[in-house]
Amino acid sequence: MGTQLQIGVLLLAYVAAPAFAWVYPEHRDITVLAVESLDPDRRRILDGLWAEARAGNEARLCEQAADGAQGIAPECIDWAAMPAIAGDHSCSGKQMLDTVTDSTWILQVADVAAQLKVDLARVAANSPTSSDGATPRSIGELQAQLVSEAARAQMVNALRVADIRLQRADPEYATRAGSSNAHFLLPRPRPDFSVAEYWQATLRGGVSEINALGVYGWYHLSAGQTASRIAHEQLTAEERRSLARAMLADEAFALHFLEDVFAAGHVAGTWGDVSQRKGTHDYYNEHGLEVMTWSGGANTVVLMGDAHMRPEDAQRAAATVRLSLEQLLDVASGRSSGVEFPYTPQAASTPAAFDVCKNQKIELRPEALRTNPVAMQYGLDVGTQVPVPSLESGPGAMPRFRAEVGAFVGVAGLLDARYMDGGYSDLDTGSGYIVGGELSLRGGYGLDGVLDESGDGLVFFGVGYRGESASSNEFNDSPFARQGGSLTAAIPGRTAFTARLRMPFYLIPGDLLLLSPMYLFAPGAYQQMAVTAANGGLIPWQSGRATRFGRFQFVLGREIGVTFFGVTSDDTLLAPGPVLGQPRIVQLRSTYFDFPIFEYRPYRAFDMTQTSDLVFQVFAGVDIPDSQGVIFPVGAPEIDLDRVYSIGVRLIFDWRRYF
Repeated sequence: MGTQLQIGVLLLAYVAAPAFAWVYPEHRDITVLAVESLDPDRRRILDGLWAEARAGNEARLCEQAADGAQGIAPECIDWAAMPAIAGDHSCSGKQMLDTVTDSTWILQVADVAAQLKVDLARVAANSPTSSDGATPRSIGELQAQLVSEAARAQMVNALRVADIRLQRADPEYATRAGSSNAHFLLPRPRPDFSVAEYWQATLRGGVSEINALGVYGWYHLSAGQTASRIAHEQLTAEERRSLARAMLADEAFALHFLEDVFAAGHVAGTWGDVSQRKGTHDYYNEHGLEVMTWSGGANTVVLMGDAHMRPEDAQRAAATVRLSLEQLLDVASGRSSGVEFPYTPQAASTPAAFDVCKNQKIELRPEALRTNPVAMQYGLDVGTQVPVPSLESGPGAMPRFRAEVGAFVGVAGLLDARYMDGGYSDLDTGSGYIVGGELSLRGGYGLDGVLDESGDGLVFFGVGYRGESASSNEFNDSPFARQGGSLTAAIPGRTAFTARLRMPFYLIPGDLLLLSPMYLFAPGAYQQMAVTAANGGLIPWQSGRATRFGRFQFVLGREIGVTFFGVTSDDTLLAPGPVLGQPRIVQLRSTYFDFPIFEYRPYRAFDMTQTSDLVFQVFAGVDIPDSQGVIFPVGAPEIDLDRVYSIGVRLIFDWRRYF
């Protein structure tokens, strides 16, 4: 069982912390803006190519390349949605096109995205215009802060619902890009690194680490090479349709990653461990980042990130997307823009299959399809419009932030009170209360939301020491018992050692632990189960719900505590005797199991390595006694002891130190 616990923790760690950029509706909105801002001639060319590309798939592919009026529950996929599907819901141009045209689930994804757009717009309408995060100094400031916290909670809850629905529709949603940096800009190695040097550094096949600008350049080049065939070859109608389909698919896949580089959390760079990458990504996406473009000189702009996109963010990204699309349409139509893109007869008539989820390096292209100075200039024209990424680790680097991801050790202290329905004996009178306290050491692995802040993948094992008062009820209803105080309590005051385990589950408590060997022969299925478990389970009743006052979560089955009474000390119990007025003294051991049911977290603080929480829990428990014999009067008959059921509340202070 110990080995299985280690396997379960390691596998949960493996699926932790994918970091996407813009959410689906934001990607689509950027692309719609770019298409709508094309000049009439280029828009006509795009519409014609799209009409050819959708031939044979008219039911699935929308008539318009970019339908700005499309609402919820779309019945088709337009070309503007393809960049949103790329990367997050597919790993290559070929897979993206196959997913769009053949999958049974992509329309469900589009429906979730359309509803998320509506929900985010509602949150934005209810949000205050600004919030500096300062401590409120007046009633008015406090009210404004509560409004801000309420809006943030609404956003978290909207993303929670969308992510759960997306994971159901697309089971690989969370794990698809979890181990890849394809959505991030590479950091600059030094301050004087030029745009040409940077562009080349992102694109070296087989050498460059996978990165957003490199993936964009790779797929944009493929699209341009296919477009050159459309412009220069005598084609049959079917050949032209195939080339148009491949060209638009590769360009759509490229644009996803071009759009990503305008999200603040993706400009700060990829260096650091997974905790730093996710923490930095989340912080800058929410709070914004001041940047300049390679051609911007001293002018700077502030970028936001996923689920926080403002109109100016969308317009800025769309302008660069439009430039990329204009280049492609000019090549396909044979329009001269001063430099003619080289004709590439070796270009494929199917979308590229370079898998950006599995590859850690930019794929080396066949020699005939490698870039050349003219094609490089096309890329540079776009590259000068993107934000300048931060420096890599060292002097001048952007401050890094951490998420609660990784191994930790911690200390937890708690106070609790529980109500019980009697005592160990049938003659114990009435119900009573017990109060107690506990101090424990914990070790485990933190997963700060596999998909979003509503997730809870926290895994830990803890050991501690507990002390508790005698119960408020007596062992029987007699004058002697009523006058005896704690000496005649139904349950005596005791101390004990404790153990506690917390782990998410897929359908029933402990299933990830029991099924961990499944990873050896079905790793993909197990990872999907782990992601689902960390985000509320198959029936997502255990996802956290954010409010302006804190986070609420139903947690029954995720945690169990065990207290071992009488193991290291001699606990004794007064119990009724066989003759009225002659109580027996019983040597006692018992094991108490408690099961948290509901949690409320009003307070949480986290810095680079430490976190502290206040947690209120409602819990239920059962105390299972084991009589060790009657020690007085000698020779008195044994007594059958009953289980004692209880329900209680506790306050926990939880501190963790991450590594």
